[in-house]
Amino acid sequence: MTETAPVRPYVGLRPYQRDESALFHGRDREAREIATLWQAAGLTVLYGASGVGKTSLLQAGVLPRLDPGRVDLLPVARVHPRPRPPESSGNPYVAALLSCWAPERDPRTTAGLTVTEFLRARPERTDEYGDPMPILAAVDQAEEMFQGGPAGERDRAELLDQLTTAVQEHTGLHLLLSLREEYLFLVLPYERPFGQGSRARFHLRPFTPEAAREAVARPLGHTSRTITPAAAELLVDDLRTAVIVDEAGHESKVMLDTVEPVQLQVVCAALWESLPPGVTEITERHARVYADVEEFLYDFCKRMVAEVAEEFDMSPGEIKFWLRNTFVTEHGTRNMVYEGLQQTRSMPNAVARALEDRHILRAEHRRGIRWYELAHDRLIRPISRSDSPEAYLRAARAALATRKWEQARRLAGEAVRASDLGESWVRAEVAEILAEVAVENGEYETARRYCEEAVELYAERQRFDGVARMLRADGLLWLRQGDHVKAIERITAALSWAPNDMAAHLALAEALVRAGTPKAAAQVVTGVLDRLPPDLLKQAREMLRQTA
Repeated sequence: MTETAPVRPYVGLRPYQRDESALFHGRDREAREIATLWQAAGLTVLYGASGVGKTSLLQAGVLPRLDPGRVDLLPVARVHPRPRPPESSGNPYVAALLSCWAPERDPRTTAGLTVTEFLRARPERTDEYGDPMPILAAVDQAEEMFQGGPAGERDRAELLDQLTTAVQEHTGLHLLLSLREEYLFLVLPYERPFGQGSRARFHLRPFTPEAAREAVARPLGHTSRTITPAAAELLVDDLRTAVIVDEAGHESKVMLDTVEPVQLQVVCAALWESLPPGVTEITERHARVYADVEEFLYDFCKRMVAEVAEEFDMSPGEIKFWLRNTFVTEHGTRNMVYEGLQQTRSMPNAVARALEDRHILRAEHRRGIRWYELAHDRLIRPISRSDSPEAYLRAARAALATRKWEQARRLAGEAVRASDLGESWVRAEVAEILAEVAVENGEYETARRYCEEAVELYAERQRFDGVARMLRADGLLWLRQGDHVKAIERITAALSWAPNDMAAHLALAEALVRAGTPKAAAQVVTGVLDRLPPDLLKQAREMLRQTA
């Protein structure tokens, strides 16, 4: 006999599925109301912020409440078109819709059909009295029907026209569109034709504290564990608590009226995984010891930022820096900024939208302009929390490697702010980075000051390789400005600290060539030729050809 896998009561970031309705709690009233509206109105629009749980409510809350003996329920659809060959015909948005409505059929059998033709070809279902059943059709993430790239504009318009025709010819067709609230304005022109005079809206809001406690406790009824009311209340209150900083820099805690469902899932799923195996009752003590809400939310933000950074080939530190400095005010409150044509406060719009998809940011439209802010006050502290100075230094060096000078400068500054006062090694490496940035910007005097600062700090910590590296950089800076004597002096000093610094040997040879003593330069290169690593060997041989 096979042993069944233990039930995981919390789903984390993904939505609940229809077969998980027994685990879905806290939305009974909303599920009943939406099920009633959908069956009564020609069009029902379900809207709410990103991460508020619209997909979960539809799949695990509304669908199980519909009586299959009274309604003809089509599978929930999305109209995100799949890529297709250029030579293929048909509307990709219509094809995506119909393939969701008929998942058991070969897509080729619905290719080229209109929405009306598809519905007309379906056998009519009747109830126990012989009356035709209403057809219930839901489209999740319905904003995809109304907005996207210019290439699909004509196809989207055709889909909307086909849906308008379908509801006119099939009076029993009831549409439900679920979408983010910032896109609600896109639906308004279609409410009357889609609803045929009968339409309703439902604004899904975050959990109340009571609903949040129910969402924490009731899923455990299908596991071997329970949770005490005090423990559930502690979890919810932690999620409701935001910290505000006043003008004097004093922190104060504010209890919010609502709880974000996505954050509750993140924290509860993390708590479930962190509990010792023998725990059967989650008490207030367990909640205090194992449910570090701040850490869970910080880890959530860190993972989401890392995903976006990888997707766009950026450093997580750069995105975290942008989030903190763009969306958190100096008083520790949320800041709202608008989306530009290509960028949102120097960050590509695609990055901001990816962070919205991962519930870090939320968006809303005001008079045709899209505005962003952090998804919740509870994310202020995780976003404001500094990473280690090592992380910022790595990100700054990566920015240098890709010639993003201003980004490198900002990240270097963050490394200093993230370090302790005694960590002079951080200031030394930051000075080295800032020297390179200054050189690339043509700020030679500034670069020289940073070189001197780095030399002192590296010497203080007996980092002789760092001392030699910065003396060599200073020497090359003098060489760039045409002072061969000073350049030779500084590079020779570098070699006194690190005689085996091969890059310094070649820098000295270059300075000697510029000073008009090619034979001396050749002697320097010849003396280290057999010790040079492969990346410097080509440069050395080229220098020998110049001095021959």
